[in-house]
Amino acid sequence: MLQNIPTITKNLLIINLLAFLATLVIKGTFHLDLNDVLGLHFFLASDFHLYQLLTYMFMHAGWQHILFNMFSLWMFGCVVEKVWGPKRFLFYYIFCGVGAGLLQEIAQLGQFYWLATEQIPGFHISDLYTVAVNSNMLLNQWTTVGASGAIYAILLAFGMIFPEQRIFIFPIPFPIKGKWFVVLCAGIELFMAMGTSGNVAHMAHLGGMLFGYFLIRYWQKHPSMYYDGMAGGQHFFERMRKNWEQRRKGREEHPFTRHDTDYNGRKRQDSDYDFNARKRQEQDEIDRILDKIRKSGYDSLTKEEKQRLFDQRNK
Repeated sequence: MLQNIPTITKNLLIINLLAFLATLVIKGTFHLDLNDVLGLHFFLASDFHLYQLLTYMFMHAGWQHILFNMFSLWMFGCVVEKVWGPKRFLFYYIFCGVGAGLLQEIAQLGQFYWLATEQIPGFHISDLYTVAVNSNMLLNQWTTVGASGAIYAILLAFGMIFPEQRIFIFPIPFPIKGKWFVVLCAGIELFMAMGTSGNVAHMAHLGGMLFGYFLIRYWQKHPSMYYDGMAGGQHFFERMRKNWEQRRKGREEHPFTRHDTDYNGRKRQDSDYDFNARKRQEQDEIDRILDKIRKSGYDSLTKEEKQRLFDQRNK
């Protein structure tokens, strides 16, 4: 199973699981919680270190936390990495994870300012550092851990790459389009962030999606960069074009194989001539779409063309 998972997604899964197991072992053996060392602390707390903006996304609070994140990473990360390639995908993951941490820091600063204003008469923003020093023990407890910010950014990427692709998401009993799935996730996180959300860093989730959105929009305005980083330096769709041309050449030398039944087991009604004509028409349509991508970029495609290309890739 692991050999079918793209390189970066597989390594991220392994690193996160090893880090979580190491946290359990070290805490049980040496009574040292790695989440306190590598988790992201509030930047005005004494336990804060700059490296925590990177390390916090490999720490997790419990089994439920890590299993949900790793399942989401496996489910959507495999698809996104195959589209972008390992280098682009890794950069996106780290960039959005750090961005999620930064937005969480800003949210905590706002929370701290609000608490100080409520509890300290005559409090002014210039008193912020002094109050932080006096509240150091409390602020050191504000620790953020988990890959959720980067994971939510991957969910966003999937929805923006395949907006019309229908997916089943538990517990929704019907398929939902990728774009509406992203809107639903963002809406839930925004609603939860506005209320009392316990220990869940909803602003980090939104931060990952926000940084991911702006990065993808930047890449989309620079098509030569959007699908960069593929193995051998090949543009993703250029590789797809070459694969498609090889398949077409093979089919010209060897006629299409026509089955007597379709995928539903029903007997085919079309003749051999109609079958071959339809297959060649499908080939010509894919060729036209790939030509359009090469000349004008992926974003020049219509929704129908993107869906047709996605369906063809899955055949």
